[in-house]
Amino acid sequence: MTRFLALALAALTLAPSLGATVARASDPLRAPSVPLVAHDPYFSVWSKTDDLADSFPVHWTGAINALTSYVRIDGTPYRLMGLPTNLSQDVDKLPQTDVSVRATNTTYTFEGAGVKVALRFTNPNLPDDLDVLSRPATYVTWTVESTDGKARQVEIYFDASAELCVNVPNQEVVAKTESTDALDVLSFASKDQPVLEKKGDDLRIDWGRFLVAVEKGAARTGFASHIASRNAFLKTGSLAETDVDFPRRCQDDWPVLAVAFDCGKVESTVEKSLILAYDDEYSLVFLGEKLRPYWRRDGLETLPMLDLAFSSRADLLARCEKFDAELWSRCEKAGGEKYASLCSIAYPQAIAAHKLALASKGKLLYVSKENFSNGCAATVDILYPTAPLFAVYSVELLKATMRPALEYAASGRWTFPFSCHDLGTYPLLNGQVYGGGEKSEANQMPVEETANMLILFDVIARADGNADFANEYSDILYNWANYLIAKGLDPENQLCTDDFAGHLAHNANLSAKAIVALAAYADVCEMAGKDVSADRFRIKAEDFAKEWVKLADAGDHYKLAFDQDETWSQKYNIVWDKLLDLKLFSKDVLEKEVAHYSTKLNRFGLPLDNRADYTKLDWEVWTATLANDREGFDRLMAPVYEYVSNTPSRVPLSDWYFTSDAKQRGFQARAVVGGVFIKLLEK
Repeated sequence: MTRFLALALAALTLAPSLGATVARASDPLRAPSVPLVAHDPYFSVWSKTDDLADSFPVHWTGAINALTSYVRIDGTPYRLMGLPTNLSQDVDKLPQTDVSVRATNTTYTFEGAGVKVALRFTNPNLPDDLDVLSRPATYVTWTVESTDGKARQVEIYFDASAELCVNVPNQEVVAKTESTDALDVLSFASKDQPVLEKKGDDLRIDWGRFLVAVEKGAARTGFASHIASRNAFLKTGSLAETDVDFPRRCQDDWPVLAVAFDCGKVESTVEKSLILAYDDEYSLVFLGEKLRPYWRRDGLETLPMLDLAFSSRADLLARCEKFDAELWSRCEKAGGEKYASLCSIAYPQAIAAHKLALASKGKLLYVSKENFSNGCAATVDILYPTAPLFAVYSVELLKATMRPALEYAASGRWTFPFSCHDLGTYPLLNGQVYGGGEKSEANQMPVEETANMLILFDVIARADGNADFANEYSDILYNWANYLIAKGLDPENQLCTDDFAGHLAHNANLSAKAIVALAAYADVCEMAGKDVSADRFRIKAEDFAKEWVKLADAGDHYKLAFDQDETWSQKYNIVWDKLLDLKLFSKDVLEKEVAHYSTKLNRFGLPLDNRADYTKLDWEVWTATLANDREGFDRLMAPVYEYVSNTPSRVPLSDWYFTSDAKQRGFQARAVVGGVFIKLLEK
């Protein structure tokens, strides 16, 4: 029987535990897929079911990355996480009573048999501390307490499959045991270690090491087949004899790293914890240069990194709780509790779609991967919608997302008078692969990408209070701005970021973006003391804006394309005119357009335009932010919240979905959900 068939049958025959249970989420929104491990495009593990014990966790691509946890209460075992496949006895679920998703913490609560268990996954993705943000270490914490006043004997089990270190399960793996003064460390690695040999979208990492670290002497640890390891704990609370049959294929008896904690007699509260980590050793190739992950930049090695993570655990857990609470409060004040929940779900996903590294000459790079949209790296029309998150929380990271494209242009490799689309296919950033690549202008996004970059330079200049970052690339930006004067007002037949809709000439939304970009560039010039250029580009932007209103006017709204009557589209790009206070488009223009959107709403969202039923999550929030009051924002956002909580597509947030039935149209786990933070930029 194949593993997938076995899992399917197990899911159909799950026994009810202490009565049938359904996870009761206290969060305003139900996350379609729940983040457990959220670090980078390779170390990214999620739960796709309401109950954590109704499935094995998966990599964001959907491939199983099995994590399992049981608890024995007075000798009776219960499941917390993972499916009950090939067990020697029936194991009921301990009823799950809650799941809470915050920016850096996901917490599951279980209660039954006189015990309450909280299982928390903490990913310290703190934007003000890049050493911590880049450290690939997740804290897993079990907090156990008696609920009936009786002392309960409690034991906890955890295991992780070797699937976390291979691309496909027929690859061979090796196992290793190590220790430091503070930690016992187990690890799995692929035998062949094909470092940075593959590029593509639907891939998992198969080099480096997956690690589990636990405080020295605090638990029993070992390697064994999944059957032997789990059954030994279920029967006696012990672990199976260590299996030393390595190397072997991951799918041969599915070896696991296992940990067993003895909590003793629990009367009040007992806490047990471990660290999940992944050391990829080398992360990216950038224009021929092989890059270490940022945390390794000064020579830090694996075990010292784990020691550092362990010694700073208490401080980081406290900082993460504070960060989560402040993010929630800030978002709730801006857009309500459902908006706060949406941002909390989006935050770990956006971070986990990036990798932080340092290139030569100390250039910080924060590289995105186009998850399930083509696998491109450092894509400009990905960093643009993602930008609001970093504009709010770390302008340095925003700069780092832009720097690959800028350094590419500065290198002379990119010879066109407009911005590139990408730097290659993740994790190999060796030059654009989209459209005509470096060879031709065919199927490029010239107006789209150029305007994206210029707008974000103004966002950065406003945040920094100076134009220093723009001055590093002043000649490039000047040429790009001139390109928009020539090509931006009435774009030729070309692609925009919504390239799935195909080529479109005279695109009104794309034109609006170019106009806003010219004004944004004028703003940067003024801050840089380049008054002549500032005046020139500002005047052009104002003239183009007046012309745009005439070209796009359709009576009670504005057209999809200048030459297409009876059409409409979301004009999400105009939001930067409002947020940067560029004063290009009048209040009347925005009010007319937003009022029209209310007549086009479907149950689960506002379609992108009149051509199809689908929409884009990020752009919906940008469009809602065009509203001049909370009432208007809430009206346009209400269907978005319905989508998030009701989509049958149990994947990390898909940003491209159908507004009629909430089903995923394409894409998942992409960084662009960082765009939902745009409401926070209003003030």
